[in-house]
Amino acid sequence: MINKIFTTVLVITLFSCNTETKKPRIGITGIAIESSSFSPAKTYERDFNIKYGNEIFTSYNFFDQSYIDKVDWFPTMRARALPGGVVTKDSYESMVLQIIELTKQTLPLDGLFFDIHGAMNVEGMDDPEGDFIDRIRAVVGPKTIISTSMDSHGNVSKKLAEESDLITCYRMAPHEDAMESKQRALDNLVDRLITGKGKPKYKAWIPVPILLPGEQTSTRVEPGKSLYAKIDPLTKSKGVIDAAVWVGYAWGDAPRNHAAVMAYGDNKKQVKEAAELLANYFWDVRNEFDFVAPTTTLYDAFDRAFNYLSEGKKSKPFIISDMGDNPTAGGAGDVTWTLNEILNNKRFKKNGPELIYASIPGPDLVTKALEAGIGNVAEGYVGGIVDNRYSPPIKLKGTVHSIKRGDYNAEVEVVIKIDNNYVIVTYKRKPYHYLKDFTDLNLNPILSDVLVVKIGYLVPQLYNIRGGWVMALTPGGVDQDLFRLDYKKIKRPMFPLDKDMADPDLSARILN
Repeated sequence: MINKIFTTVLVITLFSCNTETKKPRIGITGIAIESSSFSPAKTYERDFNIKYGNEIFTSYNFFDQSYIDKVDWFPTMRARALPGGVVTKDSYESMVLQIIELTKQTLPLDGLFFDIHGAMNVEGMDDPEGDFIDRIRAVVGPKTIISTSMDSHGNVSKKLAEESDLITCYRMAPHEDAMESKQRALDNLVDRLITGKGKPKYKAWIPVPILLPGEQTSTRVEPGKSLYAKIDPLTKSKGVIDAAVWVGYAWGDAPRNHAAVMAYGDNKKQVKEAAELLANYFWDVRNEFDFVAPTTTLYDAFDRAFNYLSEGKKSKPFIISDMGDNPTAGGAGDVTWTLNEILNNKRFKKNGPELIYASIPGPDLVTKALEAGIGNVAEGYVGGIVDNRYSPPIKLKGTVHSIKRGDYNAEVEVVIKIDNNYVIVTYKRKPYHYLKDFTDLNLNPILSDVLVVKIGYLVPQLYNIRGGWVMALTPGGVDQDLFRLDYKKIKRPMFPLDKDMADPDLSARILN
């Protein structure tokens, strides 16, 4: 590790040499993951995609040469992982200590781009991002401007709000504006440094006692659409740099897990009014939030799918979101409950509709399928390795339809055909969001009858091909029925868990 750190610092130092004019010195770092404290899964350092030095620039599509030339950049280390279970304390400490040692070798820094998600849960910690930024601040010092970039499903504790000089989050869910938001966070940082304006004079932070899953706060529909639409006009007010609304992360059990609003700038009155307008509107419309698609039981979802198909509608497929084990929200991804129900339902037998199931990890069956080869029968166990609380591992036997090696997340993917069901089995868990994920496996989801995906709200490509669509309230580490979760540490009262709670104090807290 020492050699890797030395090499990284050497590269970024050479990259940043500038003998002509003095430019602001900006570091880049971060640890990003969304991790459920209601899942038995653990996340380790090896599960993170870690980039060092100039390789970090490849994470941002706006880093062309003209952007790079604006300042002297000191990218150190950035770690990002698929959503999953709680991060082990040893893994967290290892990554933070690496970042601290790398950052020390870049000092002094005028600014730091702190690129996180905001919903990382770590063993034995209530506020990992707050701890992380506190330790980074101790290294870079009080004068360095820290610009924090976050997912809108992250959590903003008072500590994170205090130590972030600029703070930015996505304004769309699904997060089609993720890269745009990251660029806004960096643009604001660069502007404050180059113009000499420095840190904003005022920051307003308002904790909002609402905790809802992202599937109920999509910006595709009201009231989320109108709530987030209010942000941009407020940032055009003189004296306001930016404002943001976080819905928070519902599958974390800590005092920081709740919604939050922030605004910041150089005009105290405008900053305060912007934050309070957003917070009060959020609270006023709290009862209007609902799932972006019909929610129901899995069994009713099956009935709706068959009714849809019996009507002879040409717009296919009928999509069922298997929400409780969504690996992009923090589920283990290997709960077999839904797949077991499909395979035991007589309507999905030999003469049933064509169904694609995406997906289930099953290294045992993947190994057997590789041995058997395409067109031959393979038999092996899938799922239930990490999360077997609802259903044990199940043995599948079917024809190997296709094989793909080399996927970054899955490593190896195979499709097993059982009756008229095409089950995607992976060596390691993988989300299926893009049409190419399916067509690479010789599957065509557009022409399929039923598509069952471990997902919550549909990402754009799947949303655009949907015929019918329902969200099934299935079990797992990211159960969408929050009343079934055993919260112990979140602050109460909390909407919607305490529906009759009194109106909260939504006045702005002005932070230093």
